[in-house]
Amino acid sequence: MNKERDVGRRRQRPLRWLLFSTLSCAATLLTWLRGALAGGLDVGETCALYKGQPFDSDYRAGHLRESTQWFPLHNMCNASYDLVPAWINPTVAFLTLATAAGLLMTAWVTGARLRAHLLDRRGTSTDGTGAGTGAARV
Repeated sequence: MNKERDVGRRRQRPLRWLLFSTLSCAATLLTWLRGALAGGLDVGETCALYKGQPFDSDYRAGHLRESTQWFPLHNMCNASYDLVPAWINPTVAFLTLATAAGLLMTAWVTGARLRAHLLDRRGTSTDGTGAGTGAARV
């Protein structure tokens, strides 16, 4: 087997990318849950007692869709105070992209390894000369 190609193949392990995307997905879900549950069960009580912010029920009724959507996360006490920390939404977006990138890399590396394995079995090399390691086998 071509030593240079073998070294490159060892560096790119699909399970590492799959582990990366799994951990990114778990971190995404945990971060999203942190944001979704930021207001607790009683938002009015959380705003007034724990955050020291006045709870504006009229504002909340007028903007109910904001507090019930999946993304971006918001849980407003009033027009100027959000219970969801500012870092939650960018982190969820970044981790979602990292998860997708990890899955794409898993597929790409798996495809490259499979293609190299099939070429080795056929006895051809990637440069098209037919001088792969399988050509000398009987």
